[in-house]
Amino acid sequence: MPRRRLHMTGADGAALRTALRALRTRLGVPEGFPPEVLAEAGRAAAAPRLPDHDATDLPLFTIDPPASVDLDQAMHLAKRPAGGYRVHYAIADVAAFVTPGGALDAEAHRRVTTLYFPDERVPLHPPVLSEGAASLLPDRTRPALLWRLDLDSDGRVETAEVRRALVRSRAKLDYDGVQKAIDSGTAEPSLALLKDIGTLREVLETERGGISLDVPEQEVVAQDGSYALAYRAPLPADGWNAQISLMTGMAAADLMLASGTGVLRTLPAAPDGAVGRLRRAATALRIDWPHHVPYARLVRSLDPHLPAHAAFLQECTALLRGAGYTVFTGGQTPDRALHAAVAAPYAHCTAPLRRLVDRYTGELCVAAVAGTEPPAWVTGALDALPREMAEGTRLANTVERECVDLVEAALLKDRVGQTFEATVIDVREQEPTVGTVHLEDPAVVGRVESPAAPLPLGDRIRVRLTHADPGTSKILFTPA
Repeated sequence: MPRRRLHMTGADGAALRTALRALRTRLGVPEGFPPEVLAEAGRAAAAPRLPDHDATDLPLFTIDPPASVDLDQAMHLAKRPAGGYRVHYAIADVAAFVTPGGALDAEAHRRVTTLYFPDERVPLHPPVLSEGAASLLPDRTRPALLWRLDLDSDGRVETAEVRRALVRSRAKLDYDGVQKAIDSGTAEPSLALLKDIGTLREVLETERGGISLDVPEQEVVAQDGSYALAYRAPLPADGWNAQISLMTGMAAADLMLASGTGVLRTLPAAPDGAVGRLRRAATALRIDWPHHVPYARLVRSLDPHLPAHAAFLQECTALLRGAGYTVFTGGQTPDRALHAAVAAPYAHCTAPLRRLVDRYTGELCVAAVAGTEPPAWVTGALDALPREMAEGTRLANTVERECVDLVEAALLKDRVGQTFEATVIDVREQEPTVGTVHLEDPAVVGRVESPAAPLPLGDRIRVRLTHADPGTSKILFTPA
């Protein structure tokens, strides 16, 4: 799912880091792990529970940002002799290290998810596991849940199974390098198939009415001894890689539904008025959206490298609000089983190093394929998982929102009184003197208040920055 992630790059950010430390304190974000958790993690790292099946002959590779070391997934792609494709997708086996009911398990249930700040990461598990013994680092033998998905020539999943196995990644790749290798024709055969399979899966997504948002990442970059905000637009390789994960999540949901026990990631259809609000934003950003064109088709036509399109894609995330987790047991099909953006049943199962629920869905899928009952530690925790995940997701969203506000305020605090070119992308229906503007330089979306006249929706105007306070993480503009 889309997330606007901030990164610190370049310049000295001492003041900003001080404000971010204060934010972590205010939100109650843990600074470190208790000694008993670190001790248990150290013992687990030295002696994990290893599976019997050896799949280290598979030449797997990972695709992640260059600095990432918490590597959840590795893959190998091949053509099947009779036609179609075979995808091997290895997921870090966190359950091989975590003892149910132990200190490490309890701490994971308190944290629920990894939290991302511009200056640091607050991990779900101690780094000795998440960045070491459990991570699918290259040239290291690791326990994993190894998926095998056989696809037909159109990219549809014909069979899916998962089992525990020892795996060994051969290479740690990054998105830029993958894109260049595929575009230049120098990619090895397995990597080259990422484009073929990813593109087929994107076509299938369109056919079923699903939507993947290529939401740009906002970056803090050094510029002329100061700071600037910019967007990093996703590459096609980002989308192809995401399709492998989405396909696995859909296969996991199908396995659990067939077994009668599971936990799904669900999302209701967009509420009334949400699409209308997006149409207003499209008009404001000069994006042509004919009434006969469905929302999903419009989104796929956008270029995230263009500032107006990037701003619109950020607005589109409003349609993804209301996602949650649905547990079902006893063979009962849940009333709420679909994820509106995926347009199919879907489960989180590919990021257990960074998200608590994935450890449980992985275990449920292994049991479903084996035809055995899930472990008691899994079924006993299911009822509480939706609440735990909701609380953890709420904190993660708060962190994201407040980090964006804080960084924007910190980077603009010395520019109060200056004017900027902006586009009015939203105006309150009941209060037309209040709205939202999108600045192209710097890449900021902020609140604007007009003293008297209604704001001109869709117009480019000059605005004056009247307030930027890192202490309150607020910025405010008025028409110049």
